[in-house]
Amino acid sequence: MPKIKVNDIELYYEVHGEGTPLVLISGLGYPLWQWHLMVPYLEKHFQVITLDNRGVGQTDKPAGPYTAPILAKDTVGLLDALGIDKAVVMGHSMGGFIAQAMALEYPERVSKLILASTNFGGPRHIPVTAEAMAVLSDVKSDPLTRLKNGIVISTAPGFAERQPELIQKWLDWRVANPLDIAGYQAQMGIGMALLAEAAAFENKLPNVSAPTLILFGAHDKVVPPANADLLAKQIAGSQIRILPDAGHFFPLEVPEEAAQSLIEFIQ
Repeated sequence: MPKIKVNDIELYYEVHGEGTPLVLISGLGYPLWQWHLMVPYLEKHFQVITLDNRGVGQTDKPAGPYTAPILAKDTVGLLDALGIDKAVVMGHSMGGFIAQAMALEYPERVSKLILASTNFGGPRHIPVTAEAMAVLSDVKSDPLTRLKNGIVISTAPGFAERQPELIQKWLDWRVANPLDIAGYQAQMGIGMALLAEAAAFENKLPNVSAPTLILFGAHDKVVPPANADLLAKQIAGSQIRILPDAGHFFPLEVPEEAAQSLIEFIQ
């Protein structure tokens, strides 16, 4: 599968389908695998471009910390290499920070913007719930238990019980593709760099010119859906869509419904 020289790294990417270019940017610690259940629905309508951000998967993992503008520049570099002038850009969670940076720093490259399960940083965003934080910061359980508990708390109530086969595939995938700790920590720097009010996107978002969809799972405990209203207040004309049966990982929980939301917005 293809790799391409972008900025100072070799970046891994995949392209599926034809039509309007649609770039899907993954969240913290996840390569393009995060999108594998949505791509089959989307590639029927669009040229779907997925990538491993720097620090994960098959892309290079230089020393960090990283910033949203660095990874935005990587993504624009990929578009340049593919000969794509403008694309719909969707970022999930940490990927939403990258998408915001793209829309602000390269507005001519973003035809439409989709901010998914993300926030604008700074002191006024709605943080992770205490319930989720307790699970995600657990260091006492064994690694596999921590991983499963993290998936359960990050998905809608009852999802793990309803979809045991998917949960097992998810666990098996992560065991076979463990996190690169240094790369993960470098990616964590992206969110950390946005915590100060001056660095946050909040007061910059009124400059976003691209039509924007804000997409959340109703049961997201990692990035609570109240952040959708905060984002919408800053981006004129933006739309909100809340997926009623999903949590933070809606691309894996409700891939068909999520894909349909994108199709309706883009078309």
